[in-house]
Amino acid sequence: MSRPERNVQIAKSVKVIEWLKTELLDQIANLFKGLHHANQTLIADSLASLIIVTYVLARRVGLTFREVDQSVTRKLREHARGKHQLEDWYGDLSRLEEYINKR
Repeated sequence: MSRPERNVQIAKSVKVIEWLKTELLDQIANLFKGLHHANQTLIADSLASLIIVTYVLARRVGLTFREVDQSVTRKLREHARGKHQLEDWYGDLSRLEEYINKR
């Protein structure tokens, strides 16, 4: 790859990362709107978009999907055993870990 082509690729990568960051913010705003209006469809759509953007952003910065999954699983395990309030009150973290492990 020639130097000008490489520079174009770098610029394109930076632009995509910046776009993904704005997409994260946009979806968080949509999630808050959905929560405010109790709109289940908007809430589900925003959460799904946030998950997708997170995986794609991770890939763009050099992580694999597997690495993200492993980090999520490790974090869930740490929080569940560390007596995180969501785990103590509702068991959410161990349930999510169980769900992910069964997929």
